[in-house]
Amino acid sequence: MPAGTLLEYVPILTLLLVGLGIGGIALLAPQVLAPKRPSRRKHLPYESGMIPIGPAQRRFPVKFYLTALLFILFDIEIIFFYPWALQVRAFKALALVEMALFVLILLIGYVYAWRKGAFEWER
Repeated sequence: MPAGTLLEYVPILTLLLVGLGIGGIALLAPQVLAPKRPSRRKHLPYESGMIPIGPAQRRFPVKFYLTALLFILFDIEIIFFYPWALQVRAFKALALVEMALFVLILLIGYVYAWRKGAFEWER
């Protein structure tokens, strides 16, 4: 391998070394320079400026996760309307049929989640 081709990698190596050096300094400088005055209050968990109440590892009902998942699912599906709206005139009837099919699939999923009780908080 010619020596000229290895010289092309010197800027990458330099950038890597500079990045590692800055990262190392950012991690080590506080350990060396910061004052060390441990106290009981400093070792308490911090929760939005309030004293934590109860255990940190509480169990949440599945309803919270299911609602979040459904929100994200339907929210992300709405993103697909934007490119369709930009190109609907170019594709004419085909675009309308495809979007109607897409909305029908979303509606079926919505009705299924509704029938299963995914939107009910109390049971």
